Amino acid sequence: MTFVNSPIERSRPWGLVGRAGAALAAGMGVGRFVYTPILPLMTAQADLSPAASAGLATANYLGYLLGALIGVAAPARTRSCPMFRGALVLLVGTVAAMPLTRTTAVWLALRLLAGAASAVIFVVAAGVLLDRLRDRHAHLAGWGIGGVGAGIAGSGLLVLLVREIGDWRAAWWAAAALTALFTVAGWSLPLDRGDAAQPATHRPSSHRWFAALFTSYTLEGIGYVIAGTFLVAAIDQGAHGPLGTAAWVLVGVAAAPSAALWTWLVHYWSRPSLLLAALVLQAVGIALPAVIDGTAAAAIASILFGATFLGVATLSLAVGTHLNFPRSVALLTVGYSVGQILGPLVVTPLLHHGYRQALLLGALTVLAAAAAAALLRIGYPHRLGTPEPVGSAA
Repeated sequence: MTFVNSPIERSRPWGLVGRAGAALAAGMGVGRFVYTPILPLMTAQADLSPAASAGLATANYLGYLLGALIGVAAPARTRSCPMFRGALVLLVGTVAAMPLTRTTAVWLALRLLAGAASAVIFVVAAGVLLDRLRDRHAHLAGWGIGGVGAGIAGSGLLVLLVREIGDWRAAWWAAAALTALFTVAGWSLPLDRGDAAQPATHRPSSHRWFAALFTSYTLEGIGYVIAGTFLVAAIDQGAHGPLGTAAWVLVGVAAAPSAALWTWLVHYWSRPSLLLAALVLQAVGIALPAVIDGTAAAAIASILFGATFLGVATLSLAVGTHLNFPRSVALLTVGYSVGQILGPLVVTPLLHHGYRQALLLGALTVLAAAAAAALLRIGYPHRLGTPEPVGSAA
């Protein structure tokens, strides 16, 4: 017996891409990352202290880790319509509730819940894309994951507009409305798996390569979150006006098509080689504003960071799927989440001297991730992703 994707993926793959991309735009692009451009408004208008702002970021990272762990512990339940849609509704609710209070404890709880919901949405939507498009339309998965970049750019532009006519509350309300729009668009993402009843398969051991991949992606989580947390702040520190928010928009614009570009390049180079290249470019982008001042350096850094962080995620998750490692998307997301929690803790002692040392440490960490990706290239099993079913007839 041969199991194939449903007629939706075979005849209308762009419908699946659009719905998954919208879900990722809601869960990650807006629901998770909109805090970055709103943070300066909350600091100036809502008396949010630096310690409290860091606490809100950490709460979101912890929530993201919890959501990823749910994906590991209960994969079938996570990939169900009630769980997926419940996460979308919860995310909209937590974003909409942020302007209703000035109590830090409530904000912490809301960002914790938002992080958990974001992780569930990411694990489900990314998993659906990679599983259902892996055979005939694998290159389209990048466009779906690019929804994260579209959400980042859209939310950044929204905050740029709102800050001219409203306050931090209006920014959160606008973000909630945008999250709700993306939620509606992604609501009908098909979650039933055409291969749910697939029999056992011969799976050559992939532990060696998955260990290198897991190490690389966890280190990327550390370096990425250092840049994602402090890149905009570093730009704002040396400029006047909304330059930092504009840089964040540029990150989103560069990110939106980047995953599709990296997956298209798979036609010419292997995924491990592309992963190595993306990590090296990202390290350069993170280090650039730490060694060169000026708007041009900030713009190039934003483009390099935006053009690589989703590419790294897409390539890493695709490699995990190719290796047929059980629950690879959820496990890699857990490693990434742990990295995001460690990142701010590692660089906190360096922040007394500004952001340069923190960015340099982030760049070095991403280079270490590149070294692990280089190990992945040694003897990489290019045909491991298509095992022969046990006892099945074609």
